[in-house]
Amino acid sequence: MIVAALGIMLSGCSGGGGLIREIGIGLHANNELKIEVDVTTNAEAKVFAEYWPDSNAAQKYVSSVSNSGLYHALVLGNILPLTGYSFRVITEKGGVRSESKIYPFRSRALPMWLQDQFKYSCTRPELLPDTFKEGFMLMNKREAPGLLYIVDVRGRLRWYHMVDGTGVKVAHFTADRTIISILGKSDEPTSYGSEILEINLSGDTLLHFKKGQGDLRYTIHHEVIKNKSGNVVTIYEDPRIMDLSRVGGGKADTVNGDGILVLDRNGKKVWQWSVFDVSDPFADPELLKHKKDWMHANSLSFDTDSNYLLSFYNLGQVWKVDAHSGRVMWKLGKGGTLHMPATDIFSQSHAVHIDASGSLMLFDNGVERKQSGVFAYRIDTTARSATVDWHIKLPAEIYNDRMGSAYMINDSLVLCCCSKRHITVLVNKKGQIIWTLDTAIPPYRVEFIPAAQVRPYILD
Repeated sequence: MIVAALGIMLSGCSGGGGLIREIGIGLHANNELKIEVDVTTNAEAKVFAEYWPDSNAAQKYVSSVSNSGLYHALVLGNILPLTGYSFRVITEKGGVRSESKIYPFRSRALPMWLQDQFKYSCTRPELLPDTFKEGFMLMNKREAPGLLYIVDVRGRLRWYHMVDGTGVKVAHFTADRTIISILGKSDEPTSYGSEILEINLSGDTLLHFKKGQGDLRYTIHHEVIKNKSGNVVTIYEDPRIMDLSRVGGGKADTVNGDGILVLDRNGKKVWQWSVFDVSDPFADPELLKHKKDWMHANSLSFDTDSNYLLSFYNLGQVWKVDAHSGRVMWKLGKGGTLHMPATDIFSQSHAVHIDASGSLMLFDNGVERKQSGVFAYRIDTTARSATVDWHIKLPAEIYNDRMGSAYMINDSLVLCCCSKRHITVLVNKKGQIIWTLDTAIPPYRVEFIPAAQVRPYILD
């Protein structure tokens, strides 16, 4: 048991219908925002705990449930630091429900290295929609030890998960209410790694692949998501040995390209695609300059028809790739196959996805204009054209040339992460800042999570 962490052991406990022999309470997985109540019973029973903050006894939370056995580890989530709580253990056996007496505990302060990581500012709170005020944000720390953070609108750390010995290079909240991420060592490039980890909000590992195991034979980078079948989809680095002597390179030179890799839950390859399948490196007049990172794929998502949207920073393009044949269906951006005015072209992008209205939305790094922003495009495949649905120009002082993200909160407000500025802002479509979160870390991106997606693990 982990009773030493909070130093509470309750023997010969009263209540519980005589089933409870002992209760211990401590930290779960050495995490200050998760409390573990360890219960020993005299017979097999269903066991769980009810708990509540002392400031609001009417707000009852329920722990995880143990359905059998004599030893029960119950996890209490939604804990705030330095807060008084009370709990009781409930047993159910043979249709009879019994309750222990009520016990108090007080949560501890966050470790120093987790304190003061986030600071919010909002001068017009009345402009914040309830969806945003009740919701949360996911971000990650890329240096070891890696961390996943879920933060509320007031900048309070509400949930975290630490990974020893490696950084969390990128993370994504899935439709299954899990977090899937790429892990990488400090000597691996910024958003590159060699492991895939999926956990639930209880902190349990659901999947963990390492390079060299199964069909994960590549360095992976920038994106990991799940498709409708539950398979893992990621971008991988595809180095090819090529004779570049005709363009001034070596006879056995290396061109680093990118690809899409789909793995099943056992790490077996389901589908694989490479830019080399559809593009000739020698068509690049500056191949020697670009060979170490030829295209730099940096985000991957699904279009409404489940085909892929893949963005390339170095090309300044977004490609739609057929998820079965691998055919490139169109290219959006500079030099692309979709017609659009030059004034409507983004200048390097991140976090490309389809928004709630069906537009293709992206964070525009704005490298050529030295001003970042957000674009939403309507794609007309019949006319082979793209038109701007709307465009936000962010204030010049938060220009962000690398990394970043943008996601709709409602039809008029967008959450933008300017990674290199260590700042996330909520803006309207005029680019006016409504709310700001300063972060001690430079998050690769910040995803918004509606409150309903994290209940009952996190509640307000």
